[in-house]
Amino acid sequence: STKGFAIPFVLAPARVRREFGPNVMSASVSTLLQLALLGFQMLEAAGQQAGTLQPEVHPELWLQECTGSGCEKHKNCIVLDANWRWVNKGGQNCYTDQDTWDPTFCSDLAACASTCDVEGADYASTYGVTADSSNNDVSLKFVTKGAYSTNYGSRLYVMDGEETYKMFKLKNREFTLDVNVSNLPCGLNGAVYFVEMDSHSDLDGEGNTAGAKYGTGYCDAQCPHDIKFIKGEAN
Repeated sequence: STKGFAIPFVLAPARVRREFGPNVMSASVSTLLQLALLGFQMLEAAGQQAGTLQPEVHPELWLQECTGSGCEKHKNCIVLDANWRWVNKGGQNCYTDQDTWDPTFCSDLAACASTCDVEGADYASTYGVTADSSNNDVSLKFVTKGAYSTNYGSRLYVMDGEETYKMFKLKNREFTLDVNVSNLPCGLNGAVYFVEMDSHSDLDGEGNTAGAKYGTGYCDAQCPHDIKFIKGEAN
């Protein structure tokens, strides 16, 4: 089955939860928010299209898997949740400043998903996400002033390659992580948790051409109604 548990890393205001995840492993995340994550996810993905204006380059994250005979390092990477990404049609915003869909591109909810593209991410400059593969660290900043906008928070997932989420099989196993919140101020929620997701994020090459590579497929019960796509349709 392609279903399983994945890990999201999240840094957000206290009223919003954000995520990440790994296996029987250990890692550490540094600076503002350090996380060594082990995750397990199983999600139903949305039908977003992959953008072409910004290349998607996933930061590295090394994890360790340990048995009775020792530990072995594995090269993984992280991906930014699609909800933070620029959604556009030919360089024009599909989502307005009023947090609503532009009717020019979204005559109905299904049209938004088939017409609008989810762009690649400039992780450090736009979203404040940096990775130090030598120390197995990922750092998340809450406020990042980019060239075109100011970004707040982030949600990341552990990848098992460039196209699939890392699935964690945790039965009769354990996981460890190190978190440095020494510079995390009051009023913010830095969270690591497991979410049920499809490993490919329901990538089908038609309705969903973005898939896990662009961080699609998250669905969770939250008070803020801020998830742009659910099950292949605009929300």
